[in-house]
Amino acid sequence: MLDKGSLRILGEALEKLDAGFAALPEFDARVPGAERIAETLAATAERLQDNYPYFHPLYAGQMLKPPHPVARLAYALAQWINPNNHALDGGRASSAMEKEAVAGIAEMFGWKEHTGHLCGGGTMANLEALWVAGQLAPGKKILASEQAHYTHARISGVLELPFVAVASDARGRMDIRKLREHIVRGDVGTVVATMGTTATGAVDPLAEILELREKHGFRVHADAAYGGYFGLAGNLGGEARRGFDLLPRVDSVVIDPHKHGLQPYGCGCVLFGDPGVGKLYKHDSPYTYFSSKEMHLGEISLECSRPGAAAAALWATQKLLPLGKGGEFALGLEDCRRAAIDLHERLDKDARFVVAFPPELDIVVFAPRAASVSEASERSRRIFEAAARRNLHLAVAELPVSFFAANLRQMRKDRASLTCLRSVLMKPEHKEWIGRIWEILGEATTECMGD
Repeated sequence: MLDKGSLRILGEALEKLDAGFAALPEFDARVPGAERIAETLAATAERLQDNYPYFHPLYAGQMLKPPHPVARLAYALAQWINPNNHALDGGRASSAMEKEAVAGIAEMFGWKEHTGHLCGGGTMANLEALWVAGQLAPGKKILASEQAHYTHARISGVLELPFVAVASDARGRMDIRKLREHIVRGDVGTVVATMGTTATGAVDPLAEILELREKHGFRVHADAAYGGYFGLAGNLGGEARRGFDLLPRVDSVVIDPHKHGLQPYGCGCVLFGDPGVGKLYKHDSPYTYFSSKEMHLGEISLECSRPGAAAAALWATQKLLPLGKGGEFALGLEDCRRAAIDLHERLDKDARFVVAFPPELDIVVFAPRAASVSEASERSRRIFEAAARRNLHLAVAELPVSFFAANLRQMRKDRASLTCLRSVLMKPEHKEWIGRIWEILGEATTECMGD
C-alpha cells in the first residue's frame, strides 16, 4: 500500500540534480558505516511498523495526513544538498523557493503586500505572531477562546504577556458577548481568532471580532493552523464562508502546510499583512550574512537554522497543485468536508448516538447514547478500543456537555464534560470510505452497547 513507484522518479531527478554540479572535480565522500546502511535501514523499517496506519482511510483519528508524493520526493531530493534557509549562503535556491511559496499562501489570504516565512510548525508560527503583538502592545493581554489551542496560553507565558481564555458558545466558537466584556476594559492587545479549532473544527466569528477591533483598536491574529486552506473550498457553510472571506483584514495569520497543505512535518507558516513588522526582528550579527545584500529569511525570523528541504517540498506541491478555488487541491478539501457531513448525518439519524453541532470543516464529534454522561463517556472509550481492534482508528476527546445539550434528551448530566469520539476526515479518500467506516463503527458499537 505504501508508494514505491515514485522512487524511479526520484532517481531521475537525482540524475538531473547531479548534472548541475558536473563541473566540480570528483571526490570520494567519506560515509562512516556505509557497508551496514542496508541492515540498519531494514531495522529502521521494522521499528516504524509499530505505528498506526496514518496514511490509510481507516485512520480517522488525529490530524495526521500523508504528504503528497511530490512533496515527499522534493524533500528527499533537497536532502542531497541539505540547504539551510536561515541565510542565503546556506540555501540560495531553496530560499527563493520559500519566498515564492509563502507569497502563494499570502495571495490565498488576499495579501499582495506581506512579510512572513516558513517555520517548524504552528506553535513556532504562533509564537512569532504573539511576539510581534507583544512588541507592538507591550504588557497588554492576549485573548483566545477556551477552545483555542493550548499553545496560546503557553506562549503567552513564555513571552510574559497576560493571557485570558474567553468562554466558548454552544458551538465551540468564541462567545462574542464574553469577549466584549473583556474588551471594554481597555487592556487587550491582541485577540486570537481560531479558524478551525483542534477539537471540533469550529470557526470563531471573525466578522464580529473585526467589528470590535474597529471600535477598540486591538490586533487580530488568525490561528488558521488547521483550517486555513478551507478558504479555497466551495462548500463551506455561510458563517464559516464569511469568516474565511474576511481573513485579508486580520493583522497576522498562521497556517500549517504540514496539515492540509500535504507537506511532511514540520512545516508551518506565519504571515503579517504589514511588511513593516520586519523591522522588529533587526539584529547585528557579525557572522551570519555576508554573501548578498538581498534580504535573508533569517532577518525576519526568530528561528535560525531551518530546513530548505521543507521549502523545496512546499514549492513543488504548489507548482503541481496551485492554490486556487476550483482546482484539484481545493476539490480535495471539498471531499473532506463532504465526508464529515455524511458521517455527521448518519450519526444524527442513528438513535444509538448523540452528536454535537454540524461540522464547519471536516471534524466530527459524537458519543454513544446512555442513561448518563458518565456512562456515555465510559462507552466512548470501549467503542474506541473495539473499533481499533477492527483497524478503524478514531480519537477520544473531552468536551463540554453544552456542545451536546441540544441532543442529550433524557441523559443525566452528572458531569460537566463528556468523553466523546472524534473523527478527523482530512483525507479526500474518506468520502468514498465513509460507508466502510460506518459499517465498522456499527459493529464496534453493537459489541459495546448491544442492539
